[in-house]
Amino acid sequence: MLSKITNSLSSSEVLGSVGVYSVDKLISEARRLAADYRRATGKPLAGVSGEIAQHDAIQLLDLELCNPPIAGCDAIGKSGSRKDLKVQIKGRTIFDEAKSGQRIGQLKMEQEWDLVVLVLLDEELETFEIYEASREALKEAMDEGGSSKRAKRGAMSVAKFKIIGHLAWTRENGLEDDELWDNQADG
Repeated sequence: MLSKITNSLSSSEVLGSVGVYSVDKLISEARRLAADYRRATGKPLAGVSGEIAQHDAIQLLDLELCNPPIAGCDAIGKSGSRKDLKVQIKGRTIFDEAKSGQRIGQLKMEQEWDLVVLVLLDEELETFEIYEASREALKEAMDEGGSSKRAKRGAMSVAKFKIIGHLAWTRENGLEDDELWDNQADG
């Protein structure tokens, strides 16, 4: 009987009826399982924080997942100052804020993107802050890094990214500002 009902619906109707709810539920379970795994083993569950960070950035910043995928670009802005911008999403779980030297994933400068979003997750893998930085600001900072091997690889610390970029979303306030911040602007 279910197959008869399903066959009479288009694939978008079937996917649309369960898509958002089931993905949200799966992400919620992934958060719980990954946090439990870390408490039990002392190690993070590989790959989970990146998927959660991507999901949260898309939901919280009104982005749309690139489909089909575009090299170096995870999402496209749907509204506001991010509208039509190609966004690279990075995620980092912060277990100990006192620990310095935490790094974000490699920035792929040779690929096409406009903005990088850094999603910071707490020990329960809940997003607590999201920062964003433009390609221009990141390129300039990496060029200032000179000939260091890290700068050439596109590697950067969370602290440096926070200095270059600006706070876009917080758990306490939601969206902080819908204007891209220019750290080079006068004023």
